[in-house]
Amino acid sequence: MLYELRTYRGVQGRMPELLSRFEKRTIPIWKKHGIRPVGFWTTVIGEYNNHVYYMLVWESLAEREKKWNTFMADPEWLACRAETEKNGPLIHGLSSQILEPTSFSAMQ
Repeated sequence: MLYELRTYRGVQGRMPELLSRFEKRTIPIWKKHGIRPVGFWTTVIGEYNNHVYYMLVWESLAEREKKWNTFMADPEWLACRAETEKNGPLIHGLSSQILEPTSFSAMQ
C-alpha cells in the first residue's frame, strides 16, 4: 500500500467553504471513482491554521495515476470546482507526498 499525504494551503477566510466542498461534493465524487480517503485534518495548535491535510490510500502508483486522472477529468468535478470557485480559488497552493509504510508501521 502507498499513502498520499496532500496539504492544501487555503485562502484566508475561505476554510469553511473548502471543508464543505470536501465533505459534501468531493468525497462523493471520489467514491464514484474508487478513491479512498484515510482521513482529513486541520491545525488546532500551530502556525498553519489555514491548511487542510488529508491522506489517500493507493494499491500502487499505477492505480493512483489512473483514478486521479479520471477524477480530474470528471465533468461533475469540473462543474463543482467551477461553481465553488466562482468567487475565486479556495486554495493558493498544495503539496503532495507519496509515502510507503515502514515494516513496523501500524498502517500497512
